[in-house]
Amino acid sequence: MSRTTRWRLGLGASAVLLATAVLPAPAHAEDTTDYAITVDPAATGPKIDKTMYGVFFEDINRAADGGLYAELVQNRSFEYSTDDNRSYTPLTAWTVSGTAQVADDSGRLGDRNRTYLSLGAGSSVTNAGYNTGIAVQDGKTYDFSVWARADAVSALTVTLQDSGGTLATARRIAVKKNGWARYKATFVATRTSTTGRLTVAADAATSLDMVSLFPRDTYRHEPNGLRKDLAEKVAALHPGFVRFPGGCLVNTGSMEDYSEASGWQRKRSYQWKDTIGPVETRATNSNFWGYNQSYGLGYYEYFRFAEDIGAMPLPVVPALVTGCGQNKAVADDALLKRHIQDTLDLIEFANGPVTSEWGRKRAEMGHPKPFHLTHIEVGNEENLPNEFFARFQQFRAAVQAKYPYVQVISNSGPDDAGSTFDTAWKLNRDAKVDMVDEHYYNSPQWFLQNNDRYDSYDRSGPKVFLGEYASQGNAFKNGLAEAAYMTGLERNADVVKLASYAPLFANEDYVQWSPDMVWFNNHASWGSANYEVQKLFMTNVGDRVVPSTATGTPSLSGPVTGAVGLSTWNTSAAYDDVSVTAADGSTLLSDDFSGDAAKWTHTGTGSWTVQDGQYVQTNDTAENTMVQAGDADWHDYDLHVKATKKSGKEGFLVAFGVKDTGSYYWWNLGGWNNTQSAVEQAVDGGKSTLISKAGSIDTGRAYDIDIKVRGRQVTLYLDGKEWGSFTDDKPAEPFRQVVTRDAKTGELIVKVVNAQPAAARTAIDLGAARVASRARVTTLAAAPDAVNTETSTAVAPQTSTLTGVARKFTYTFPANSITFLRIKQK
Repeated sequence: MSRTTRWRLGLGASAVLLATAVLPAPAHAEDTTDYAITVDPAATGPKIDKTMYGVFFEDINRAADGGLYAELVQNRSFEYSTDDNRSYTPLTAWTVSGTAQVADDSGRLGDRNRTYLSLGAGSSVTNAGYNTGIAVQDGKTYDFSVWARADAVSALTVTLQDSGGTLATARRIAVKKNGWARYKATFVATRTSTTGRLTVAADAATSLDMVSLFPRDTYRHEPNGLRKDLAEKVAALHPGFVRFPGGCLVNTGSMEDYSEASGWQRKRSYQWKDTIGPVETRATNSNFWGYNQSYGLGYYEYFRFAEDIGAMPLPVVPALVTGCGQNKAVADDALLKRHIQDTLDLIEFANGPVTSEWGRKRAEMGHPKPFHLTHIEVGNEENLPNEFFARFQQFRAAVQAKYPYVQVISNSGPDDAGSTFDTAWKLNRDAKVDMVDEHYYNSPQWFLQNNDRYDSYDRSGPKVFLGEYASQGNAFKNGLAEAAYMTGLERNADVVKLASYAPLFANEDYVQWSPDMVWFNNHASWGSANYEVQKLFMTNVGDRVVPSTATGTPSLSGPVTGAVGLSTWNTSAAYDDVSVTAADGSTLLSDDFSGDAAKWTHTGTGSWTVQDGQYVQTNDTAENTMVQAGDADWHDYDLHVKATKKSGKEGFLVAFGVKDTGSYYWWNLGGWNNTQSAVEQAVDGGKSTLISKAGSIDTGRAYDIDIKVRGRQVTLYLDGKEWGSFTDDKPAEPFRQVVTRDAKTGELIVKVVNAQPAAARTAIDLGAARVASRARVTTLAAAPDAVNTETSTAVAPQTSTLTGVARKFTYTFPANSITFLRIKQK
């Protein structure tokens, strides 16, 4: 697509804009592309459920402990283990002065709280908190508690300090000699610090467990509450649902319980019964993402949070088929029946009367009224669709027999397409499943190209829950692409019933996955550009789609152009006999590496050298080791490469259409730990998969790789046999729109995304609608690479008032912008 194409529709006079906030300056005529939007207010579009948009919370990037869960002490019960992380010990985050020993014996606080600290007389332990330390604010109150036991009368001295000195008046706590008991104290911070340390010192030998420091000012002021600023950012979205607790936490690890019978297994799937009751009795677990999860934030807290913010709770339970790279079907009928019963018990915990077993437990925790659970999801991204679905059907049958009002959600694996996706969808469709969860993380270009994804879905088939999606970045260009895609979600609200960006949170010092919607450290939080997009859509949904059409952007689709490249990923490989031949038979490149490699430019990692007439990348742990050769204007050519894997985990990466280090195509042979081959397209660093198949690469075997590029069509050959082909001719349309109606306010909401560097002068035809002459305008506009940080909010909504609105009027949408016009109908 040409970004400089101009065309004209001969539009009428522009409406007058009365700004109440600063908006981007009007574009000059030469920077403007013209469009037309036609709305049919008399027609009836799909109904949009109030639960359309929600959030997905998973304990990834320390989203729970050290994040949403307000506890300030890290490793408060000395349960950290090498099962959680190879570097962990029971004293991780603690410093001992004097003598202390971690004990794992019958003197413990409880069976499910396996370890405790035996502190010697005159000794102390100091906790470092999260990030730079324990963050406190001047004048704020903090509640300390500890479970302690002493053989003789003892006293604890508890202090809060940083390198600058005392942060609060020290507290003395007398410890009785009558076994374990919980002791409390209160601190009021005398100054603000982000580097605090909590120290507990003992006069006499004393055992400690569950050392805790909580800010008094938590969200909704619960004693086991949530960090206020993070919870308020979620509440400000007004989400329709909260999906929890995962994610990979649900379908990885052992499916056994945490008990003596199972050997106190730490690497378990997330199981809800581990996470309720008094916090000192809750189990601990190894988090799939490489740390410990205390379960202080558990199912009860999730339900309460969803209720507090007016969202529908949507829990996910294990299906006894592991995923996220583990891919194992658990064959244990007794264990399967136990998990099915646990799922029924979960529904009773959420909805049952206080006279029921699990309803009584909910009431004992402080919530006698039911939580009104209506949806539950079984499984998450299983890569074994047949094995998963056999188990899913048993869960569904049991739930529907006892709780027919509960909708049981299935899934379609971890990708937007492919054999797993196709198989899963067929199984779901044939069984008339109510709803199927789709997940995908793709490039911004993919989202711009696939706005119509759900246009062709079967209206009478299972509904779609888009449970996880994001466009591989937190810049505004990512938010623009996601916004453009969301107009397609709304247009298809009769098919797509639920949608949630993922993941929700990231602690900037503990990142396993990026991008994320909200970022934070121990004292501050900030919404990404993606957050602002989600907030704009969530708070302006409407309740019904109003049919509308729009003209598109003129496209000059040329052939696939670019240089060629060689690369590896965790693999050492040798390349030889590289040739690029133009369609007319002329030679563009020929290199048998009999001399040097002067034709090649090294743009990636790794180590390349010419050895015995081959070009060899020798580092089998380096990722993306790209070297490239040729001209960015090359098109319509045949690329030949001979490749041999020497060592490592994967196979080969042969690139074509190389524009620069972030924009190219490559054939990834033996990727994903040598289990799959695929063609991926990278645009500005974000990748999406165009075609994929199962397959592996043998070490020491020479492969002939041929790639034929003709126009936008590419055909790939492996050892002389056609492996696959694709045509990359789908336009990445930058101008997208949808119109909805808000029955409560009587407004039409015209939502327009202009994801291009040219302004979009647009003729808007509202048909026969009688409308007010003034409209409320909300605009997100920024540079494509703009990002929000702790100290700078480059992407933020601006509001204004538009006058001159009529059945037909013209509005110029700024370059790189998302604009919502709320137009009152008379």
